[in-house]
Amino acid sequence: MADYRTKEIKEARTGVDSSGSVVEERIRSVETEIGSKARVVNVIWYIYGLIAVLLGLRMVLKLFGANSGNAFVEFIYSTSGVLSAPFDSIFGVTQSEAGSNQAVFEPSILVAIAVYGLIAWGIAKLVVLNEKEY
Repeated sequence: MADYRTKEIKEARTGVDSSGSVVEERIRSVETEIGSKARVVNVIWYIYGLIAVLLGLRMVLKLFGANSGNAFVEFIYSTSGVLSAPFDSIFGVTQSEAGSNQAVFEPSILVAIAVYGLIAWGIAKLVVLNEKEY
């Protein structure tokens, strides 16, 4: 799965030191560059990470009954709402009220995180399909 290109540079120098002895110096350096397939796989996992963080934040904010009038909370709810919508009707939502805040446990978010993870894994595997493993 490693799509890396390596470039090895070898350099040899011969000289005489202050005591008159012949000195040979060999320098070997290796440069590694990530390939295009590995870059695509990294982007896929980065996007999945963003999705998982957004859904995780939504779950925590809903669980603790965050104020939906807050700009940050509203941003997280509106952004992650699109991602969690296909999974919202899987389970009944459990609610409990504490004062004026309403705490909601949405187990469908855990399913969404798992499904998006499987989708990301599948796409990443398709990208590196038929690649030699070292």
